Amino acid sequence: MYQKTTSFIRREISETYKNIKLKHPILKYQNTIGFIIFTFCILISVAISILWFKQIVPTWLLIVINAFLFGILHELEHDLIHYMYFKNNKIVHNCLLFFIWILRPLTLNPWFRRTLHFHHHRFSGTLHDIEERGVTNGERWGFVRLFFTADLAIGNLIRVKRLFSDIRKEVESGNLKAEVAHQIKRAGVFGLIPITILSHIILYVYSIHLILEFSNNIFGTNVLLPVQIVAVLNYLHPFIYIILIPNLLRQFCLHLITSNLHYFGDVEKGNVIEQTQVINIWWTYPLQIFCFFFGWTHAIHHFVVNETFYIRHFTRKKAHKIMRENGVRFNDLGTFKRANRFNELTK
Repeated sequence: MYQKTTSFIRREISETYKNIKLKHPILKYQNTIGFIIFTFCILISVAISILWFKQIVPTWLLIVINAFLFGILHELEHDLIHYMYFKNNKIVHNCLLFFIWILRPLTLNPWFRRTLHFHHHRFSGTLHDIEERGVTNGERWGFVRLFFTADLAIGNLIRVKRLFSDIRKEVESGNLKAEVAHQIKRAGVFGLIPITILSHIILYVYSIHLILEFSNNIFGTNVLLPVQIVAVLNYLHPFIYIILIPNLLRQFCLHLITSNLHYFGDVEKGNVIEQTQVINIWWTYPLQIFCFFFGWTHAIHHFVVNETFYIRHFTRKKAHKIMRENGVRFNDLGTFKRANRFNELTK
């Protein structure tokens, strides 16, 4: 039954995409538009960073603007992973992937992430959907999940044994091929090495440094990190505030949204209607700003994969109407209590 409904939703959304491109022929120039978006984000980020470095703009404004821009770049990277820009020009395609990754170093290596992401689309909501489980999807809510929502290093290190155990069980039960299991495990591990792990370590050490400074000021203690480490942190100060902290904010917002709009564990195999929901309730707007309103459009992407993020935004109202009328959920906040299960969580 769901196949017929899913096909109808896909057909109607695809027709909406076709119509907007007929109405605005400029939208057909995907490569050019993608490159302009990339260039715009880079130039604005460089400008605001220079102004901050010269102490013309405050630190909070630097963090907010760069987090917003990096959220747009995340959407651009996602489209690149689906080969939507410069598919026939590998040099430009891979250069864009590389520079976007370097500006978002807390994330997975995009070439490894491509393996996990394609697997996610094929097996969304399953035990071996490592991409979503890696950002806490499917876990019960509490302090631990909240604390590790933005974290891809320590958070996944703590969970890796359980994740790999679940993958092994899926192979043994015949739900996953052994060679595919090997590919996604390798991508999950090597995608973090070395840049992602190193970037997290810098943030961890800097956080400890700030906590110690705060403690010393409040309680009069004199506990300090070794002077060599403090010297390195001072050298990395621009990198931390221009790149890492904005990405920490961006990543927390993205992971909180994506891990709760995807369902997990009791999703019918291949049923796209049960894979995701639309989250566009008003109080999520502060989060949505830093992941370019991911909650509004990502469910649309699961139905029609090969279309750009800006086209999804231009047509989202029509797409939402089609999806709502055909059973896709909107703002199902019960998912927070159900550990992202589609149905009620059994004891």
